[in-house]
Amino acid sequence: MLIYDDIGSYPLPEGTSREWIQEAFANLSSPAYREPLYGMIGDAMWQKINAGVELPNYPQFQNMLTQFSDPIMDDARTEAPLLIREGEAKIVELEAIDELAARYRAAKGESLKLRICVTGPIELYYNLFQPPVYMDILLNIARSVSRFIKYSIEHARSCHYEIGCVSIDEPSMGLDPRIDEEGVIEALEAASEYAFISGVDTQIHLHSPIFYELVCQVRGIRVIGVESAANPSLLELIEKKQLEQYDKFLRVGIARTDILSMAAEYDELHHTSAFKDRAILKAIMEDYNSPERVKRRLEHAYSIFDDRIRYAGPDCGLRSFPGQELAFMLLKNTAAGIRAFRAGE
Repeated sequence: MLIYDDIGSYPLPEGTSREWIQEAFANLSSPAYREPLYGMIGDAMWQKINAGVELPNYPQFQNMLTQFSDPIMDDARTEAPLLIREGEAKIVELEAIDELAARYRAAKGESLKLRICVTGPIELYYNLFQPPVYMDILLNIARSVSRFIKYSIEHARSCHYEIGCVSIDEPSMGLDPRIDEEGVIEALEAASEYAFISGVDTQIHLHSPIFYELVCQVRGIRVIGVESAANPSLLELIEKKQLEQYDKFLRVGIARTDILSMAAEYDELHHTSAFKDRAILKAIMEDYNSPERVKRRLEHAYSIFDDRIRYAGPDCGLRSFPGQELAFMLLKNTAAGIRAFRAGE
């Protein structure tokens, strides 16, 4: 069954700076920071739910690297070099969602299901260190990633909601020329271990599928993400027979999130200046990510992979969008396109 999810990051509320967000996460013991921050996270989560996202990711307002690298580089929070202690491997945004999940359960009569994203061990290693790869360090990073996943799954259960899917984000694999195959399988196995033994679907979010054959060999990763809305030719790099051989599935991108490229293309074609006029940005979103276009992209992917597609949604996160209104519009249009696909319209 196809599930509509999103990647995670979301624009900040108007008037809120990245600097304030960073300061707020660093001062959670203070209600002056914690309460407005938790309110922003909860509001963004409601937006995703109300837009029709079936498995929404927690709104990732933090930097995807430092959110995980800072704790595992902190000697006060680790038990060995780059191996975070289990009690410290927290995703704060999930704690901010606890009250929302309780309200959702009371209103809907069922538990809220979420997707979580964690930055992968390969991405973290190559941002912290230069090659060569030292396996003891890489595996400690991977075990730390697994502990963040463990915390999330156990925390959700204790608060009566559910982690329906885990995404290990590895955007540089296949793009960064420094990254080779050494240690990739072992690191991804270690990172995905807890999710696998817990029976939780695990995706890998890639910006390039060049490493997909290697990922197919990772037992703990069941779903390979492909950014196929902006780059439909990427689907041609993947063989359905290979997926079937290893019993793997796809998450396909069916809504473009490269807002800068879309704006540049639109401006050149229509002689406009998109970022000076919010109305033009709305027109771009309605053009490039109309429900009809979303539906056609999904139909194209299904014509190639059929039941090997398990998840679909926007290509990437929406952090770079100039405002939550446009992000909500994209998510809502994507939901409408999926509904039309399911209805066979």
